[in-house]
Amino acid sequence: MNSEKYIGLDVHQATVSVAVLDSTGKLVMESILETKAATILDFFAGLRGTLSVTFEEGTWAAWLYDLLKPHVAKLVVCNPRKNALLKDGNKSDRIDAHKLAELLYLNKLSSVYHGETGVRMLRELARSYLTIAKDLTRVMCRLKAVYRSWAIPCAGRDVYYTRHRAEWLGKIKEAGVRRRAERLYQQTGHAAVPAPASAPRAVGGESQACHHRQTTAGSLPGTDSLRLGGGADPDPASFPHEATALGVQRTCFGNPHQCGILLCQRRTATF
Repeated sequence: MNSEKYIGLDVHQATVSVAVLDSTGKLVMESILETKAATILDFFAGLRGTLSVTFEEGTWAAWLYDLLKPHVAKLVVCNPRKNALLKDGNKSDRIDAHKLAELLYLNKLSSVYHGETGVRMLRELARSYLTIAKDLTRVMCRLKAVYRSWAIPCAGRDVYYTRHRAEWLGKIKEAGVRRRAERLYQQTGHAAVPAPASAPRAVGGESQACHHRQTTAGSLPGTDSLRLGGGADPDPASFPHEATALGVQRTCFGNPHQCGILLCQRRTATF
């Protein structure tokens, strides 16, 4: 008798809805678990046979993948954007878990790669850089919107620069609006982050591979310079505090006009 089981998990902050199918695709068990490692592992310890598990990519995916991988025969983290069948019919945690188990049984799931943890640090740093860049762009757009709302022309990038800040704030006569603009300038967080004095050393004690270009603290690039590759990259001094804490640094390899972003783990960074 085939003892394979296909398990679908619908994961949420407080609970996990579970649906278990047998080797014939028949629903044999449903359960609701607390989203805690001990509770989930106890549930899987009580199942017999060859276990295949699936759940959707999301906030909990990396943690749950590392938790369950040693205890199951097959683990699929599925991409909900490529699984249109999940959107058909009624929606509930119980129904979604059942659908996931059925799609796993039919082998119709599109998986998301969760492999070696060695690249996870680089992936998280890259994601942090992109998030910081998007947040900074949003703040600068809001800043220009404040000036436009009072019919103050603000084309170009001068409105962003620290050396012109007092001049631009002086154009706003309403005290409350001026205070709002000041808060937006503060949200950029670029003035309080000093540029690093030197580049980090390579792994294994090798000599320094690059030199950092120091810039005046407080200089703020335009929104078009916030790119990971190509074009002009923002200086570390223009990043919010999170950028320096995560080890996102600007590097120039030989030619100062050919600069890139080096994502490295700082020993002083906390995660």
